[in-house]
Amino acid sequence: MSEIKKDLALFSRLAEYILETEEKKPVAERLQPEEAFQKANLTLENNPVNEEALTEDLKEIIKYTPKTSSKKFFNQLFGGRSSKAFLGDLLALMLNNSMYTYKAGGILVALENEIFKSSLKLAGLPQSGDGIMVPGGSMANLMALLIARVRADADIKNKGRGKSLTAYTSEDAHYSNLKNMGFAGAGEENLRKIKTDDDGRMDPQALQVAIREDIKNGKRPFLVIATAGTTVCGAFDPIDEIADICEKHTLHLHVDGAYCGCVIFSEQLNHMAKGLHRADTFCYNAHKVLGAPQNCSVMLSRNPEWLRSSFNSTADYLFQTDGDDFNPGIKSMQCGRRNDALKLWTLWKSKGTSGLGKIVEERYELSDYARHYIKNHKDYTLYGPDHSLSVCFNYKNQDPAALCEKLYVEEQLMVGHGSFKGDRFIRLVIVNPNHTKNEIDGFFQTLEKCSLDTSI
Repeated sequence: MSEIKKDLALFSRLAEYILETEEKKPVAERLQPEEAFQKANLTLENNPVNEEALTEDLKEIIKYTPKTSSKKFFNQLFGGRSSKAFLGDLLALMLNNSMYTYKAGGILVALENEIFKSSLKLAGLPQSGDGIMVPGGSMANLMALLIARVRADADIKNKGRGKSLTAYTSEDAHYSNLKNMGFAGAGEENLRKIKTDDDGRMDPQALQVAIREDIKNGKRPFLVIATAGTTVCGAFDPIDEIADICEKHTLHLHVDGAYCGCVIFSEQLNHMAKGLHRADTFCYNAHKVLGAPQNCSVMLSRNPEWLRSSFNSTADYLFQTDGDDFNPGIKSMQCGRRNDALKLWTLWKSKGTSGLGKIVEERYELSDYARHYIKNHKDYTLYGPDHSLSVCFNYKNQDPAALCEKLYVEEQLMVGHGSFKGDRFIRLVIVNPNHTKNEIDGFFQTLEKCSLDTSI
């Protein structure tokens, strides 16, 4: 048997071990960082180990790794496992292509382009637009910022920093926007955080005031970042109203749909992103809600030339054949780029657009089910929007951070906490495509049993 076949057999055994471990112990054993070297043999040594020893070491690593696909994981904006997407990712590993040229990526480049074409259609953006697969929403937001910067100041790419540019996003938007302003040389202090309403939606009137104030003070507004699913509350900014303001002041409009942009797959729910068709750039993450393995993010651009003019650079040793339309490296921040398209294509092909839409709809129905439970139990306090994948609540006015830590330390389940408008709460995230009402019922039962209130 060849070495690769032996290792595939080993992988199959380890995969079975992972599934068994998830079933028996869905929350990983709690391990303090300083204990890692004591519990598992992580030391890299001069001499090789045999397969038996390596297998045991890998099992120890699996044992102490958080089980993000288990039904007790509610902690992050991803979770679960869509089997067909998992299959596509395994094939991508075996094929091991780099997606900078057609020569290296072959038919996978055409496959990636089909994802962009279909995604543009669902988002209501022109079919003449283009896209690129990126590692995550943070990278997509950075690329949108760089595109907007070049649009505002065409000389900046060649000559360096020019005009003093200001960008705008909501006070509840993703933290990457602040970092990206620093990375791009636009300056973190030039990002204006616009206040939000009681549901976490950006206030268009406050946005208008901020833009006018900057223009009055000699600044150059260039970008507005709207959010389709804020990180904590899952709120949608009023994209249509924001687009009106962007058109009035000739600003680039980027819609960060990393969390909830997958509503584009649902005819029932796509109204939540009303106005998306007016965006200049848009991103969504298939590893959130749809259950694709990390990372799987799509970045779309209304105008294909914006990607090329912002990120293209000559490399005669690389771009030698097939033309620009089939050499994705000219529109990417990366050179070597993993094939993240195949897992999304495999998932999409196996489910169809309607099937992906159903996954999204079921997550929202499940979040409403959890919210209904909270509303009908007097010991709970509900926060945030009435229709969101983030279910924010407190139980018996207990410290949410302490309760989340207790659940984690006692290996009951994993859930996080957040804050909004001065309130701190537990944030139950409904994104795992494998969760059902049984898991939601079990979540609340476990939480109540693990309560900090020792009198019950």
